[in-house]
Amino acid sequence: MSAARTGIRWLKFNAVGAGGIVVQLAALTLMKSGLRLNYLAATALAVEAAVIHNYFWHEQFTWADRASGSTWARFAKFNLTTGLFSVVGNLLLMKLLVGEAHLNYFVANILTIATCSIVNFLVSDRFVFEA
Repeated sequence: MSAARTGIRWLKFNAVGAGGIVVQLAALTLMKSGLRLNYLAATALAVEAAVIHNYFWHEQFTWADRASGSTWARFAKFNLTTGLFSVVGNLLLMKLLVGEAHLNYFVANILTIATCSIVNFLVSDRFVFEA
């Protein structure tokens, strides 16, 4: 794949990710501040909401040219790879940043999203939506 094509896909990935960030932060705020869930439980649920959102947009936009076979099989691959990495990565980093460093949960969550995004792109591009 050409560098230009990868660059365009990276931009699409980040556009979808921006929507996912809105979903994740809104869900986190609702569950943590509104429903008073523990910040780690709220984080796990908010990340999963973003994972679901992102998968369907990636399927239709970011990797639409690679859509073949079962969308549900790809969804399972996405959830078991980038989804699992995102949940585990977010929980570990949130525990460190909020639980240990006492950073605000909202700010800490933005940092965790940025940290996980590069690995998520590579796993999605090379495995979930492989050519």
